[in-house]
Amino acid sequence: MLRLGIIGLPNVGKSTLFNALTKAGAAASNYPFCTVEPNVGVVPVPDDRLDRLAAAASQTNVIPTTVEFVDIAGLVEGASTGEGLGNQFLSHIRTVDAMVHVVRCFADPDVVHVMGDSDPERDHDVITSELALADLATVERRKEKAAKLARSGDKDAQREEALLTRVMAELNAGRGARDAVQSPDDHRYLRQIGLLTLKPILYAANVDEADLGNDALPALLELRATAQVHHEDAEILAFSAKFEAELAELNGEARDEFLHAAGVAEPGLDRLIHACYRLLGLETFFTVGDREVRAWTIPVESTAFDAAGEIHSDFQRGFIRAETIHVEEFIQAGSYRAARERGLLRSEGRDYPVQDGDVLLFRFNV
Repeated sequence: MLRLGIIGLPNVGKSTLFNALTKAGAAASNYPFCTVEPNVGVVPVPDDRLDRLAAAASQTNVIPTTVEFVDIAGLVEGASTGEGLGNQFLSHIRTVDAMVHVVRCFADPDVVHVMGDSDPERDHDVITSELALADLATVERRKEKAAKLARSGDKDAQREEALLTRVMAELNAGRGARDAVQSPDDHRYLRQIGLLTLKPILYAANVDEADLGNDALPALLELRATAQVHHEDAEILAFSAKFEAELAELNGEARDEFLHAAGVAEPGLDRLIHACYRLLGLETFFTVGDREVRAWTIPVESTAFDAAGEIHSDFQRGFIRAETIHVEEFIQAGSYRAARERGLLRSEGRDYPVQDGDVLLFRFNV
C-alpha cells in the first residue's frame, strides 16, 4: 500500500489535514508537539469512474484503491541532532514512500506558531535543512567506510564512494539526494541506506479559507519560489485545512453546497491524493467481477503481465491474455457481454502497456 508521510513544523495544520483525510479524530491541539507517535489512517482514493462503473455493471460491492497517510510529529530547528525528539520523528519519515510537506501560509494570532510568526520561506528552509543535515550525517559515515575499501582497490566501494560524493555535493548545495541519482542502481542503493531527501515531495500550502483559489497570494508565491530553488519540479498545492475539516463533516447535497459557496470545484483532499499519484507516477486500472468492482494501483508503464501479478500470483503465472476496454466504453456498454457484442473488447498480450482507466479481464491457466 502506498504510504505518505505528512511533515512540517509544529502547528502548521498537519493533524487537521490528517483528520480531514481520515476522519480519524487525531489530536490537533493549539500547541507544539501534540502529536508524538505518528497517527496512521487508510484513505480510499477518490475516483468517480469507479462509482459509475459499479452503477453500469449493477454491482454494489465497490472496492477502491487506498493510500496510507502518516501524521508525523512536527520537526523543529535542530531535529537532525535530536532537538524536539527529532531523531525519533525523522525515523518515522524513513518508512514512507513520499512526503507531503505542509507549510503554513496564513497569519492568525490565535494559532500559535512555533517560531513566532508565519514565514513560508523560513519554515520551508528549516525543514529542508533538517532533512539534508540528517542525510549528510548518514552519508558521511557511509562514505568514510567506502573510502577505506576503495583505497584497497574494491571496485564496488569505489562506485559507492563516487555516488556518495555526488550526494554530498547536492546536499551541500541545498538540494536533495534525488538529484544525485543517475541510474536505477543509484536509486536502489540510496533507498537502501534510508536517505530522506531521496523521497519524492509534494508541498501543501495551508492558506486561509478566504484565500482559496487566489493563485497570486504573496505567501503562496513565496513558497513556490523557494521550493523550486531546492526542487525544480516541485508541485505546490494550496488548500485550507480548516475548510477541509469542516467539509469532512458534511455529506451529499450539503457537501456540494458548501463547495459551491466557497467557489471550489473539487475538495483539496481529492486534489492532494491525485497529486501524490502524479508525484509517484501511478495509475489506476479496474476489474469487474461477478461479486465486485475494484480499482487497482500500478506504476505508469506497467504491462498487462505486471497488472495480473498485482491481483494474484496465479494470474501472472498462468497468464494467457488480457481482455481490455477503457472504463468509459465499459460504462456505455454496461457489461463484458455487451462490450464483446459491440466489438469493443481488445485481446492484449503480456507486454501490453496498461493505460490509466483500463478495465482488464485476465484469462489464465494454472
